[in-house]
Amino acid sequence: MIDPVTGFAYPESWTEKCRDEKALAAAKSGFGVLTSTGAVLRRGFTTGSTAAAACYAAVASLAFPVDSAPILLPCGILAEIPAVGKDGEGSARKFSGDYPNDITAGILICAKASPAGEISLETGEGVGRFVRETPRYQKGAAAVSPPAKKEILDAISSACRAAGLPGASVILTIPDGRRIGALTLNPKVGIEGGISVVGTTGFVEPWDDHLSETVSERIAEAKNVVITTGRIGLRYSRLLFPDHEVVLAGSKLAESVKAAGNCEKAVICGLPGLILRFFHPEVATSRGFPTVEELIAGPDGISVLAEELDAAKQKYPWLRIVIMDRNGQVIGDTQ
Repeated sequence: MIDPVTGFAYPESWTEKCRDEKALAAAKSGFGVLTSTGAVLRRGFTTGSTAAAACYAAVASLAFPVDSAPILLPCGILAEIPAVGKDGEGSARKFSGDYPNDITAGILICAKASPAGEISLETGEGVGRFVRETPRYQKGAAAVSPPAKKEILDAISSACRAAGLPGASVILTIPDGRRIGALTLNPKVGIEGGISVVGTTGFVEPWDDHLSETVSERIAEAKNVVITTGRIGLRYSRLLFPDHEVVLAGSKLAESVKAAGNCEKAVICGLPGLILRFFHPEVATSRGFPTVEELIAGPDGISVLAEELDAAKQKYPWLRIVIMDRNGQVIGDTQ
């Protein structure tokens, strides 16, 4: 059985332990994650997917009442997300699955739509904005990631077809976004006034202790392993290391690196943020930068990266560390 989100082939011993056919079907479909104990943890939906559902509901309700939204997630899976739409106003609440520490769990995302000749999207109250220039976003830009924006625009387009409209003008708001956003890392990365609307796959992974144990077990049992931190790292690690077991560890790097200690070949590969902070928590702030992304984009970024990798290699001589940019270009390698 293959996880359609990550491409991981579940060991037969895991599927044999799962006695709940409904839960096993959820894992097969991608809406759940099978663990080594046979338990299945539910994936949730990102703020991007939830916003897409709210926008769909708003637009489609210009023609008929809506109680759910068919959303094509960025990973290619079609999800029917609960949403309410009436008279051009739509809303959806973020479902976080079995991820227990999601501060945005249950947050209400709203949209208001009106007929138009083409599709347009604006963001209002509760959607964060960048208050300084960053390597990827301009000052004043809404904190909506490119994959999430595409997902939302695709949902609006789908709703227009369902409603028989040539286009729609949509305003996206998050009533409690300003309060919740202040409790996240957004202020540190230059986002104020609300939360971020993001999501690479459309799913929220259930990164709890049970899944952490599963990740550690997978790593410990691998002969050659690549530990990666996110979807970009996962994608390119499979291309760079086709003969390795690639494990998405998220922020569980300490447990993962420890579990990799007895592997013949162990690699940690991905974007610089989580990886460099794992080896040196103050890597950016100690040099006067608020984030690792801004540090690496600075004039001395690559030389600083090389310096940090040298220090990390001294501490973990058995571990190969590969850092890449968002386009998959390797910008640092300890080999």
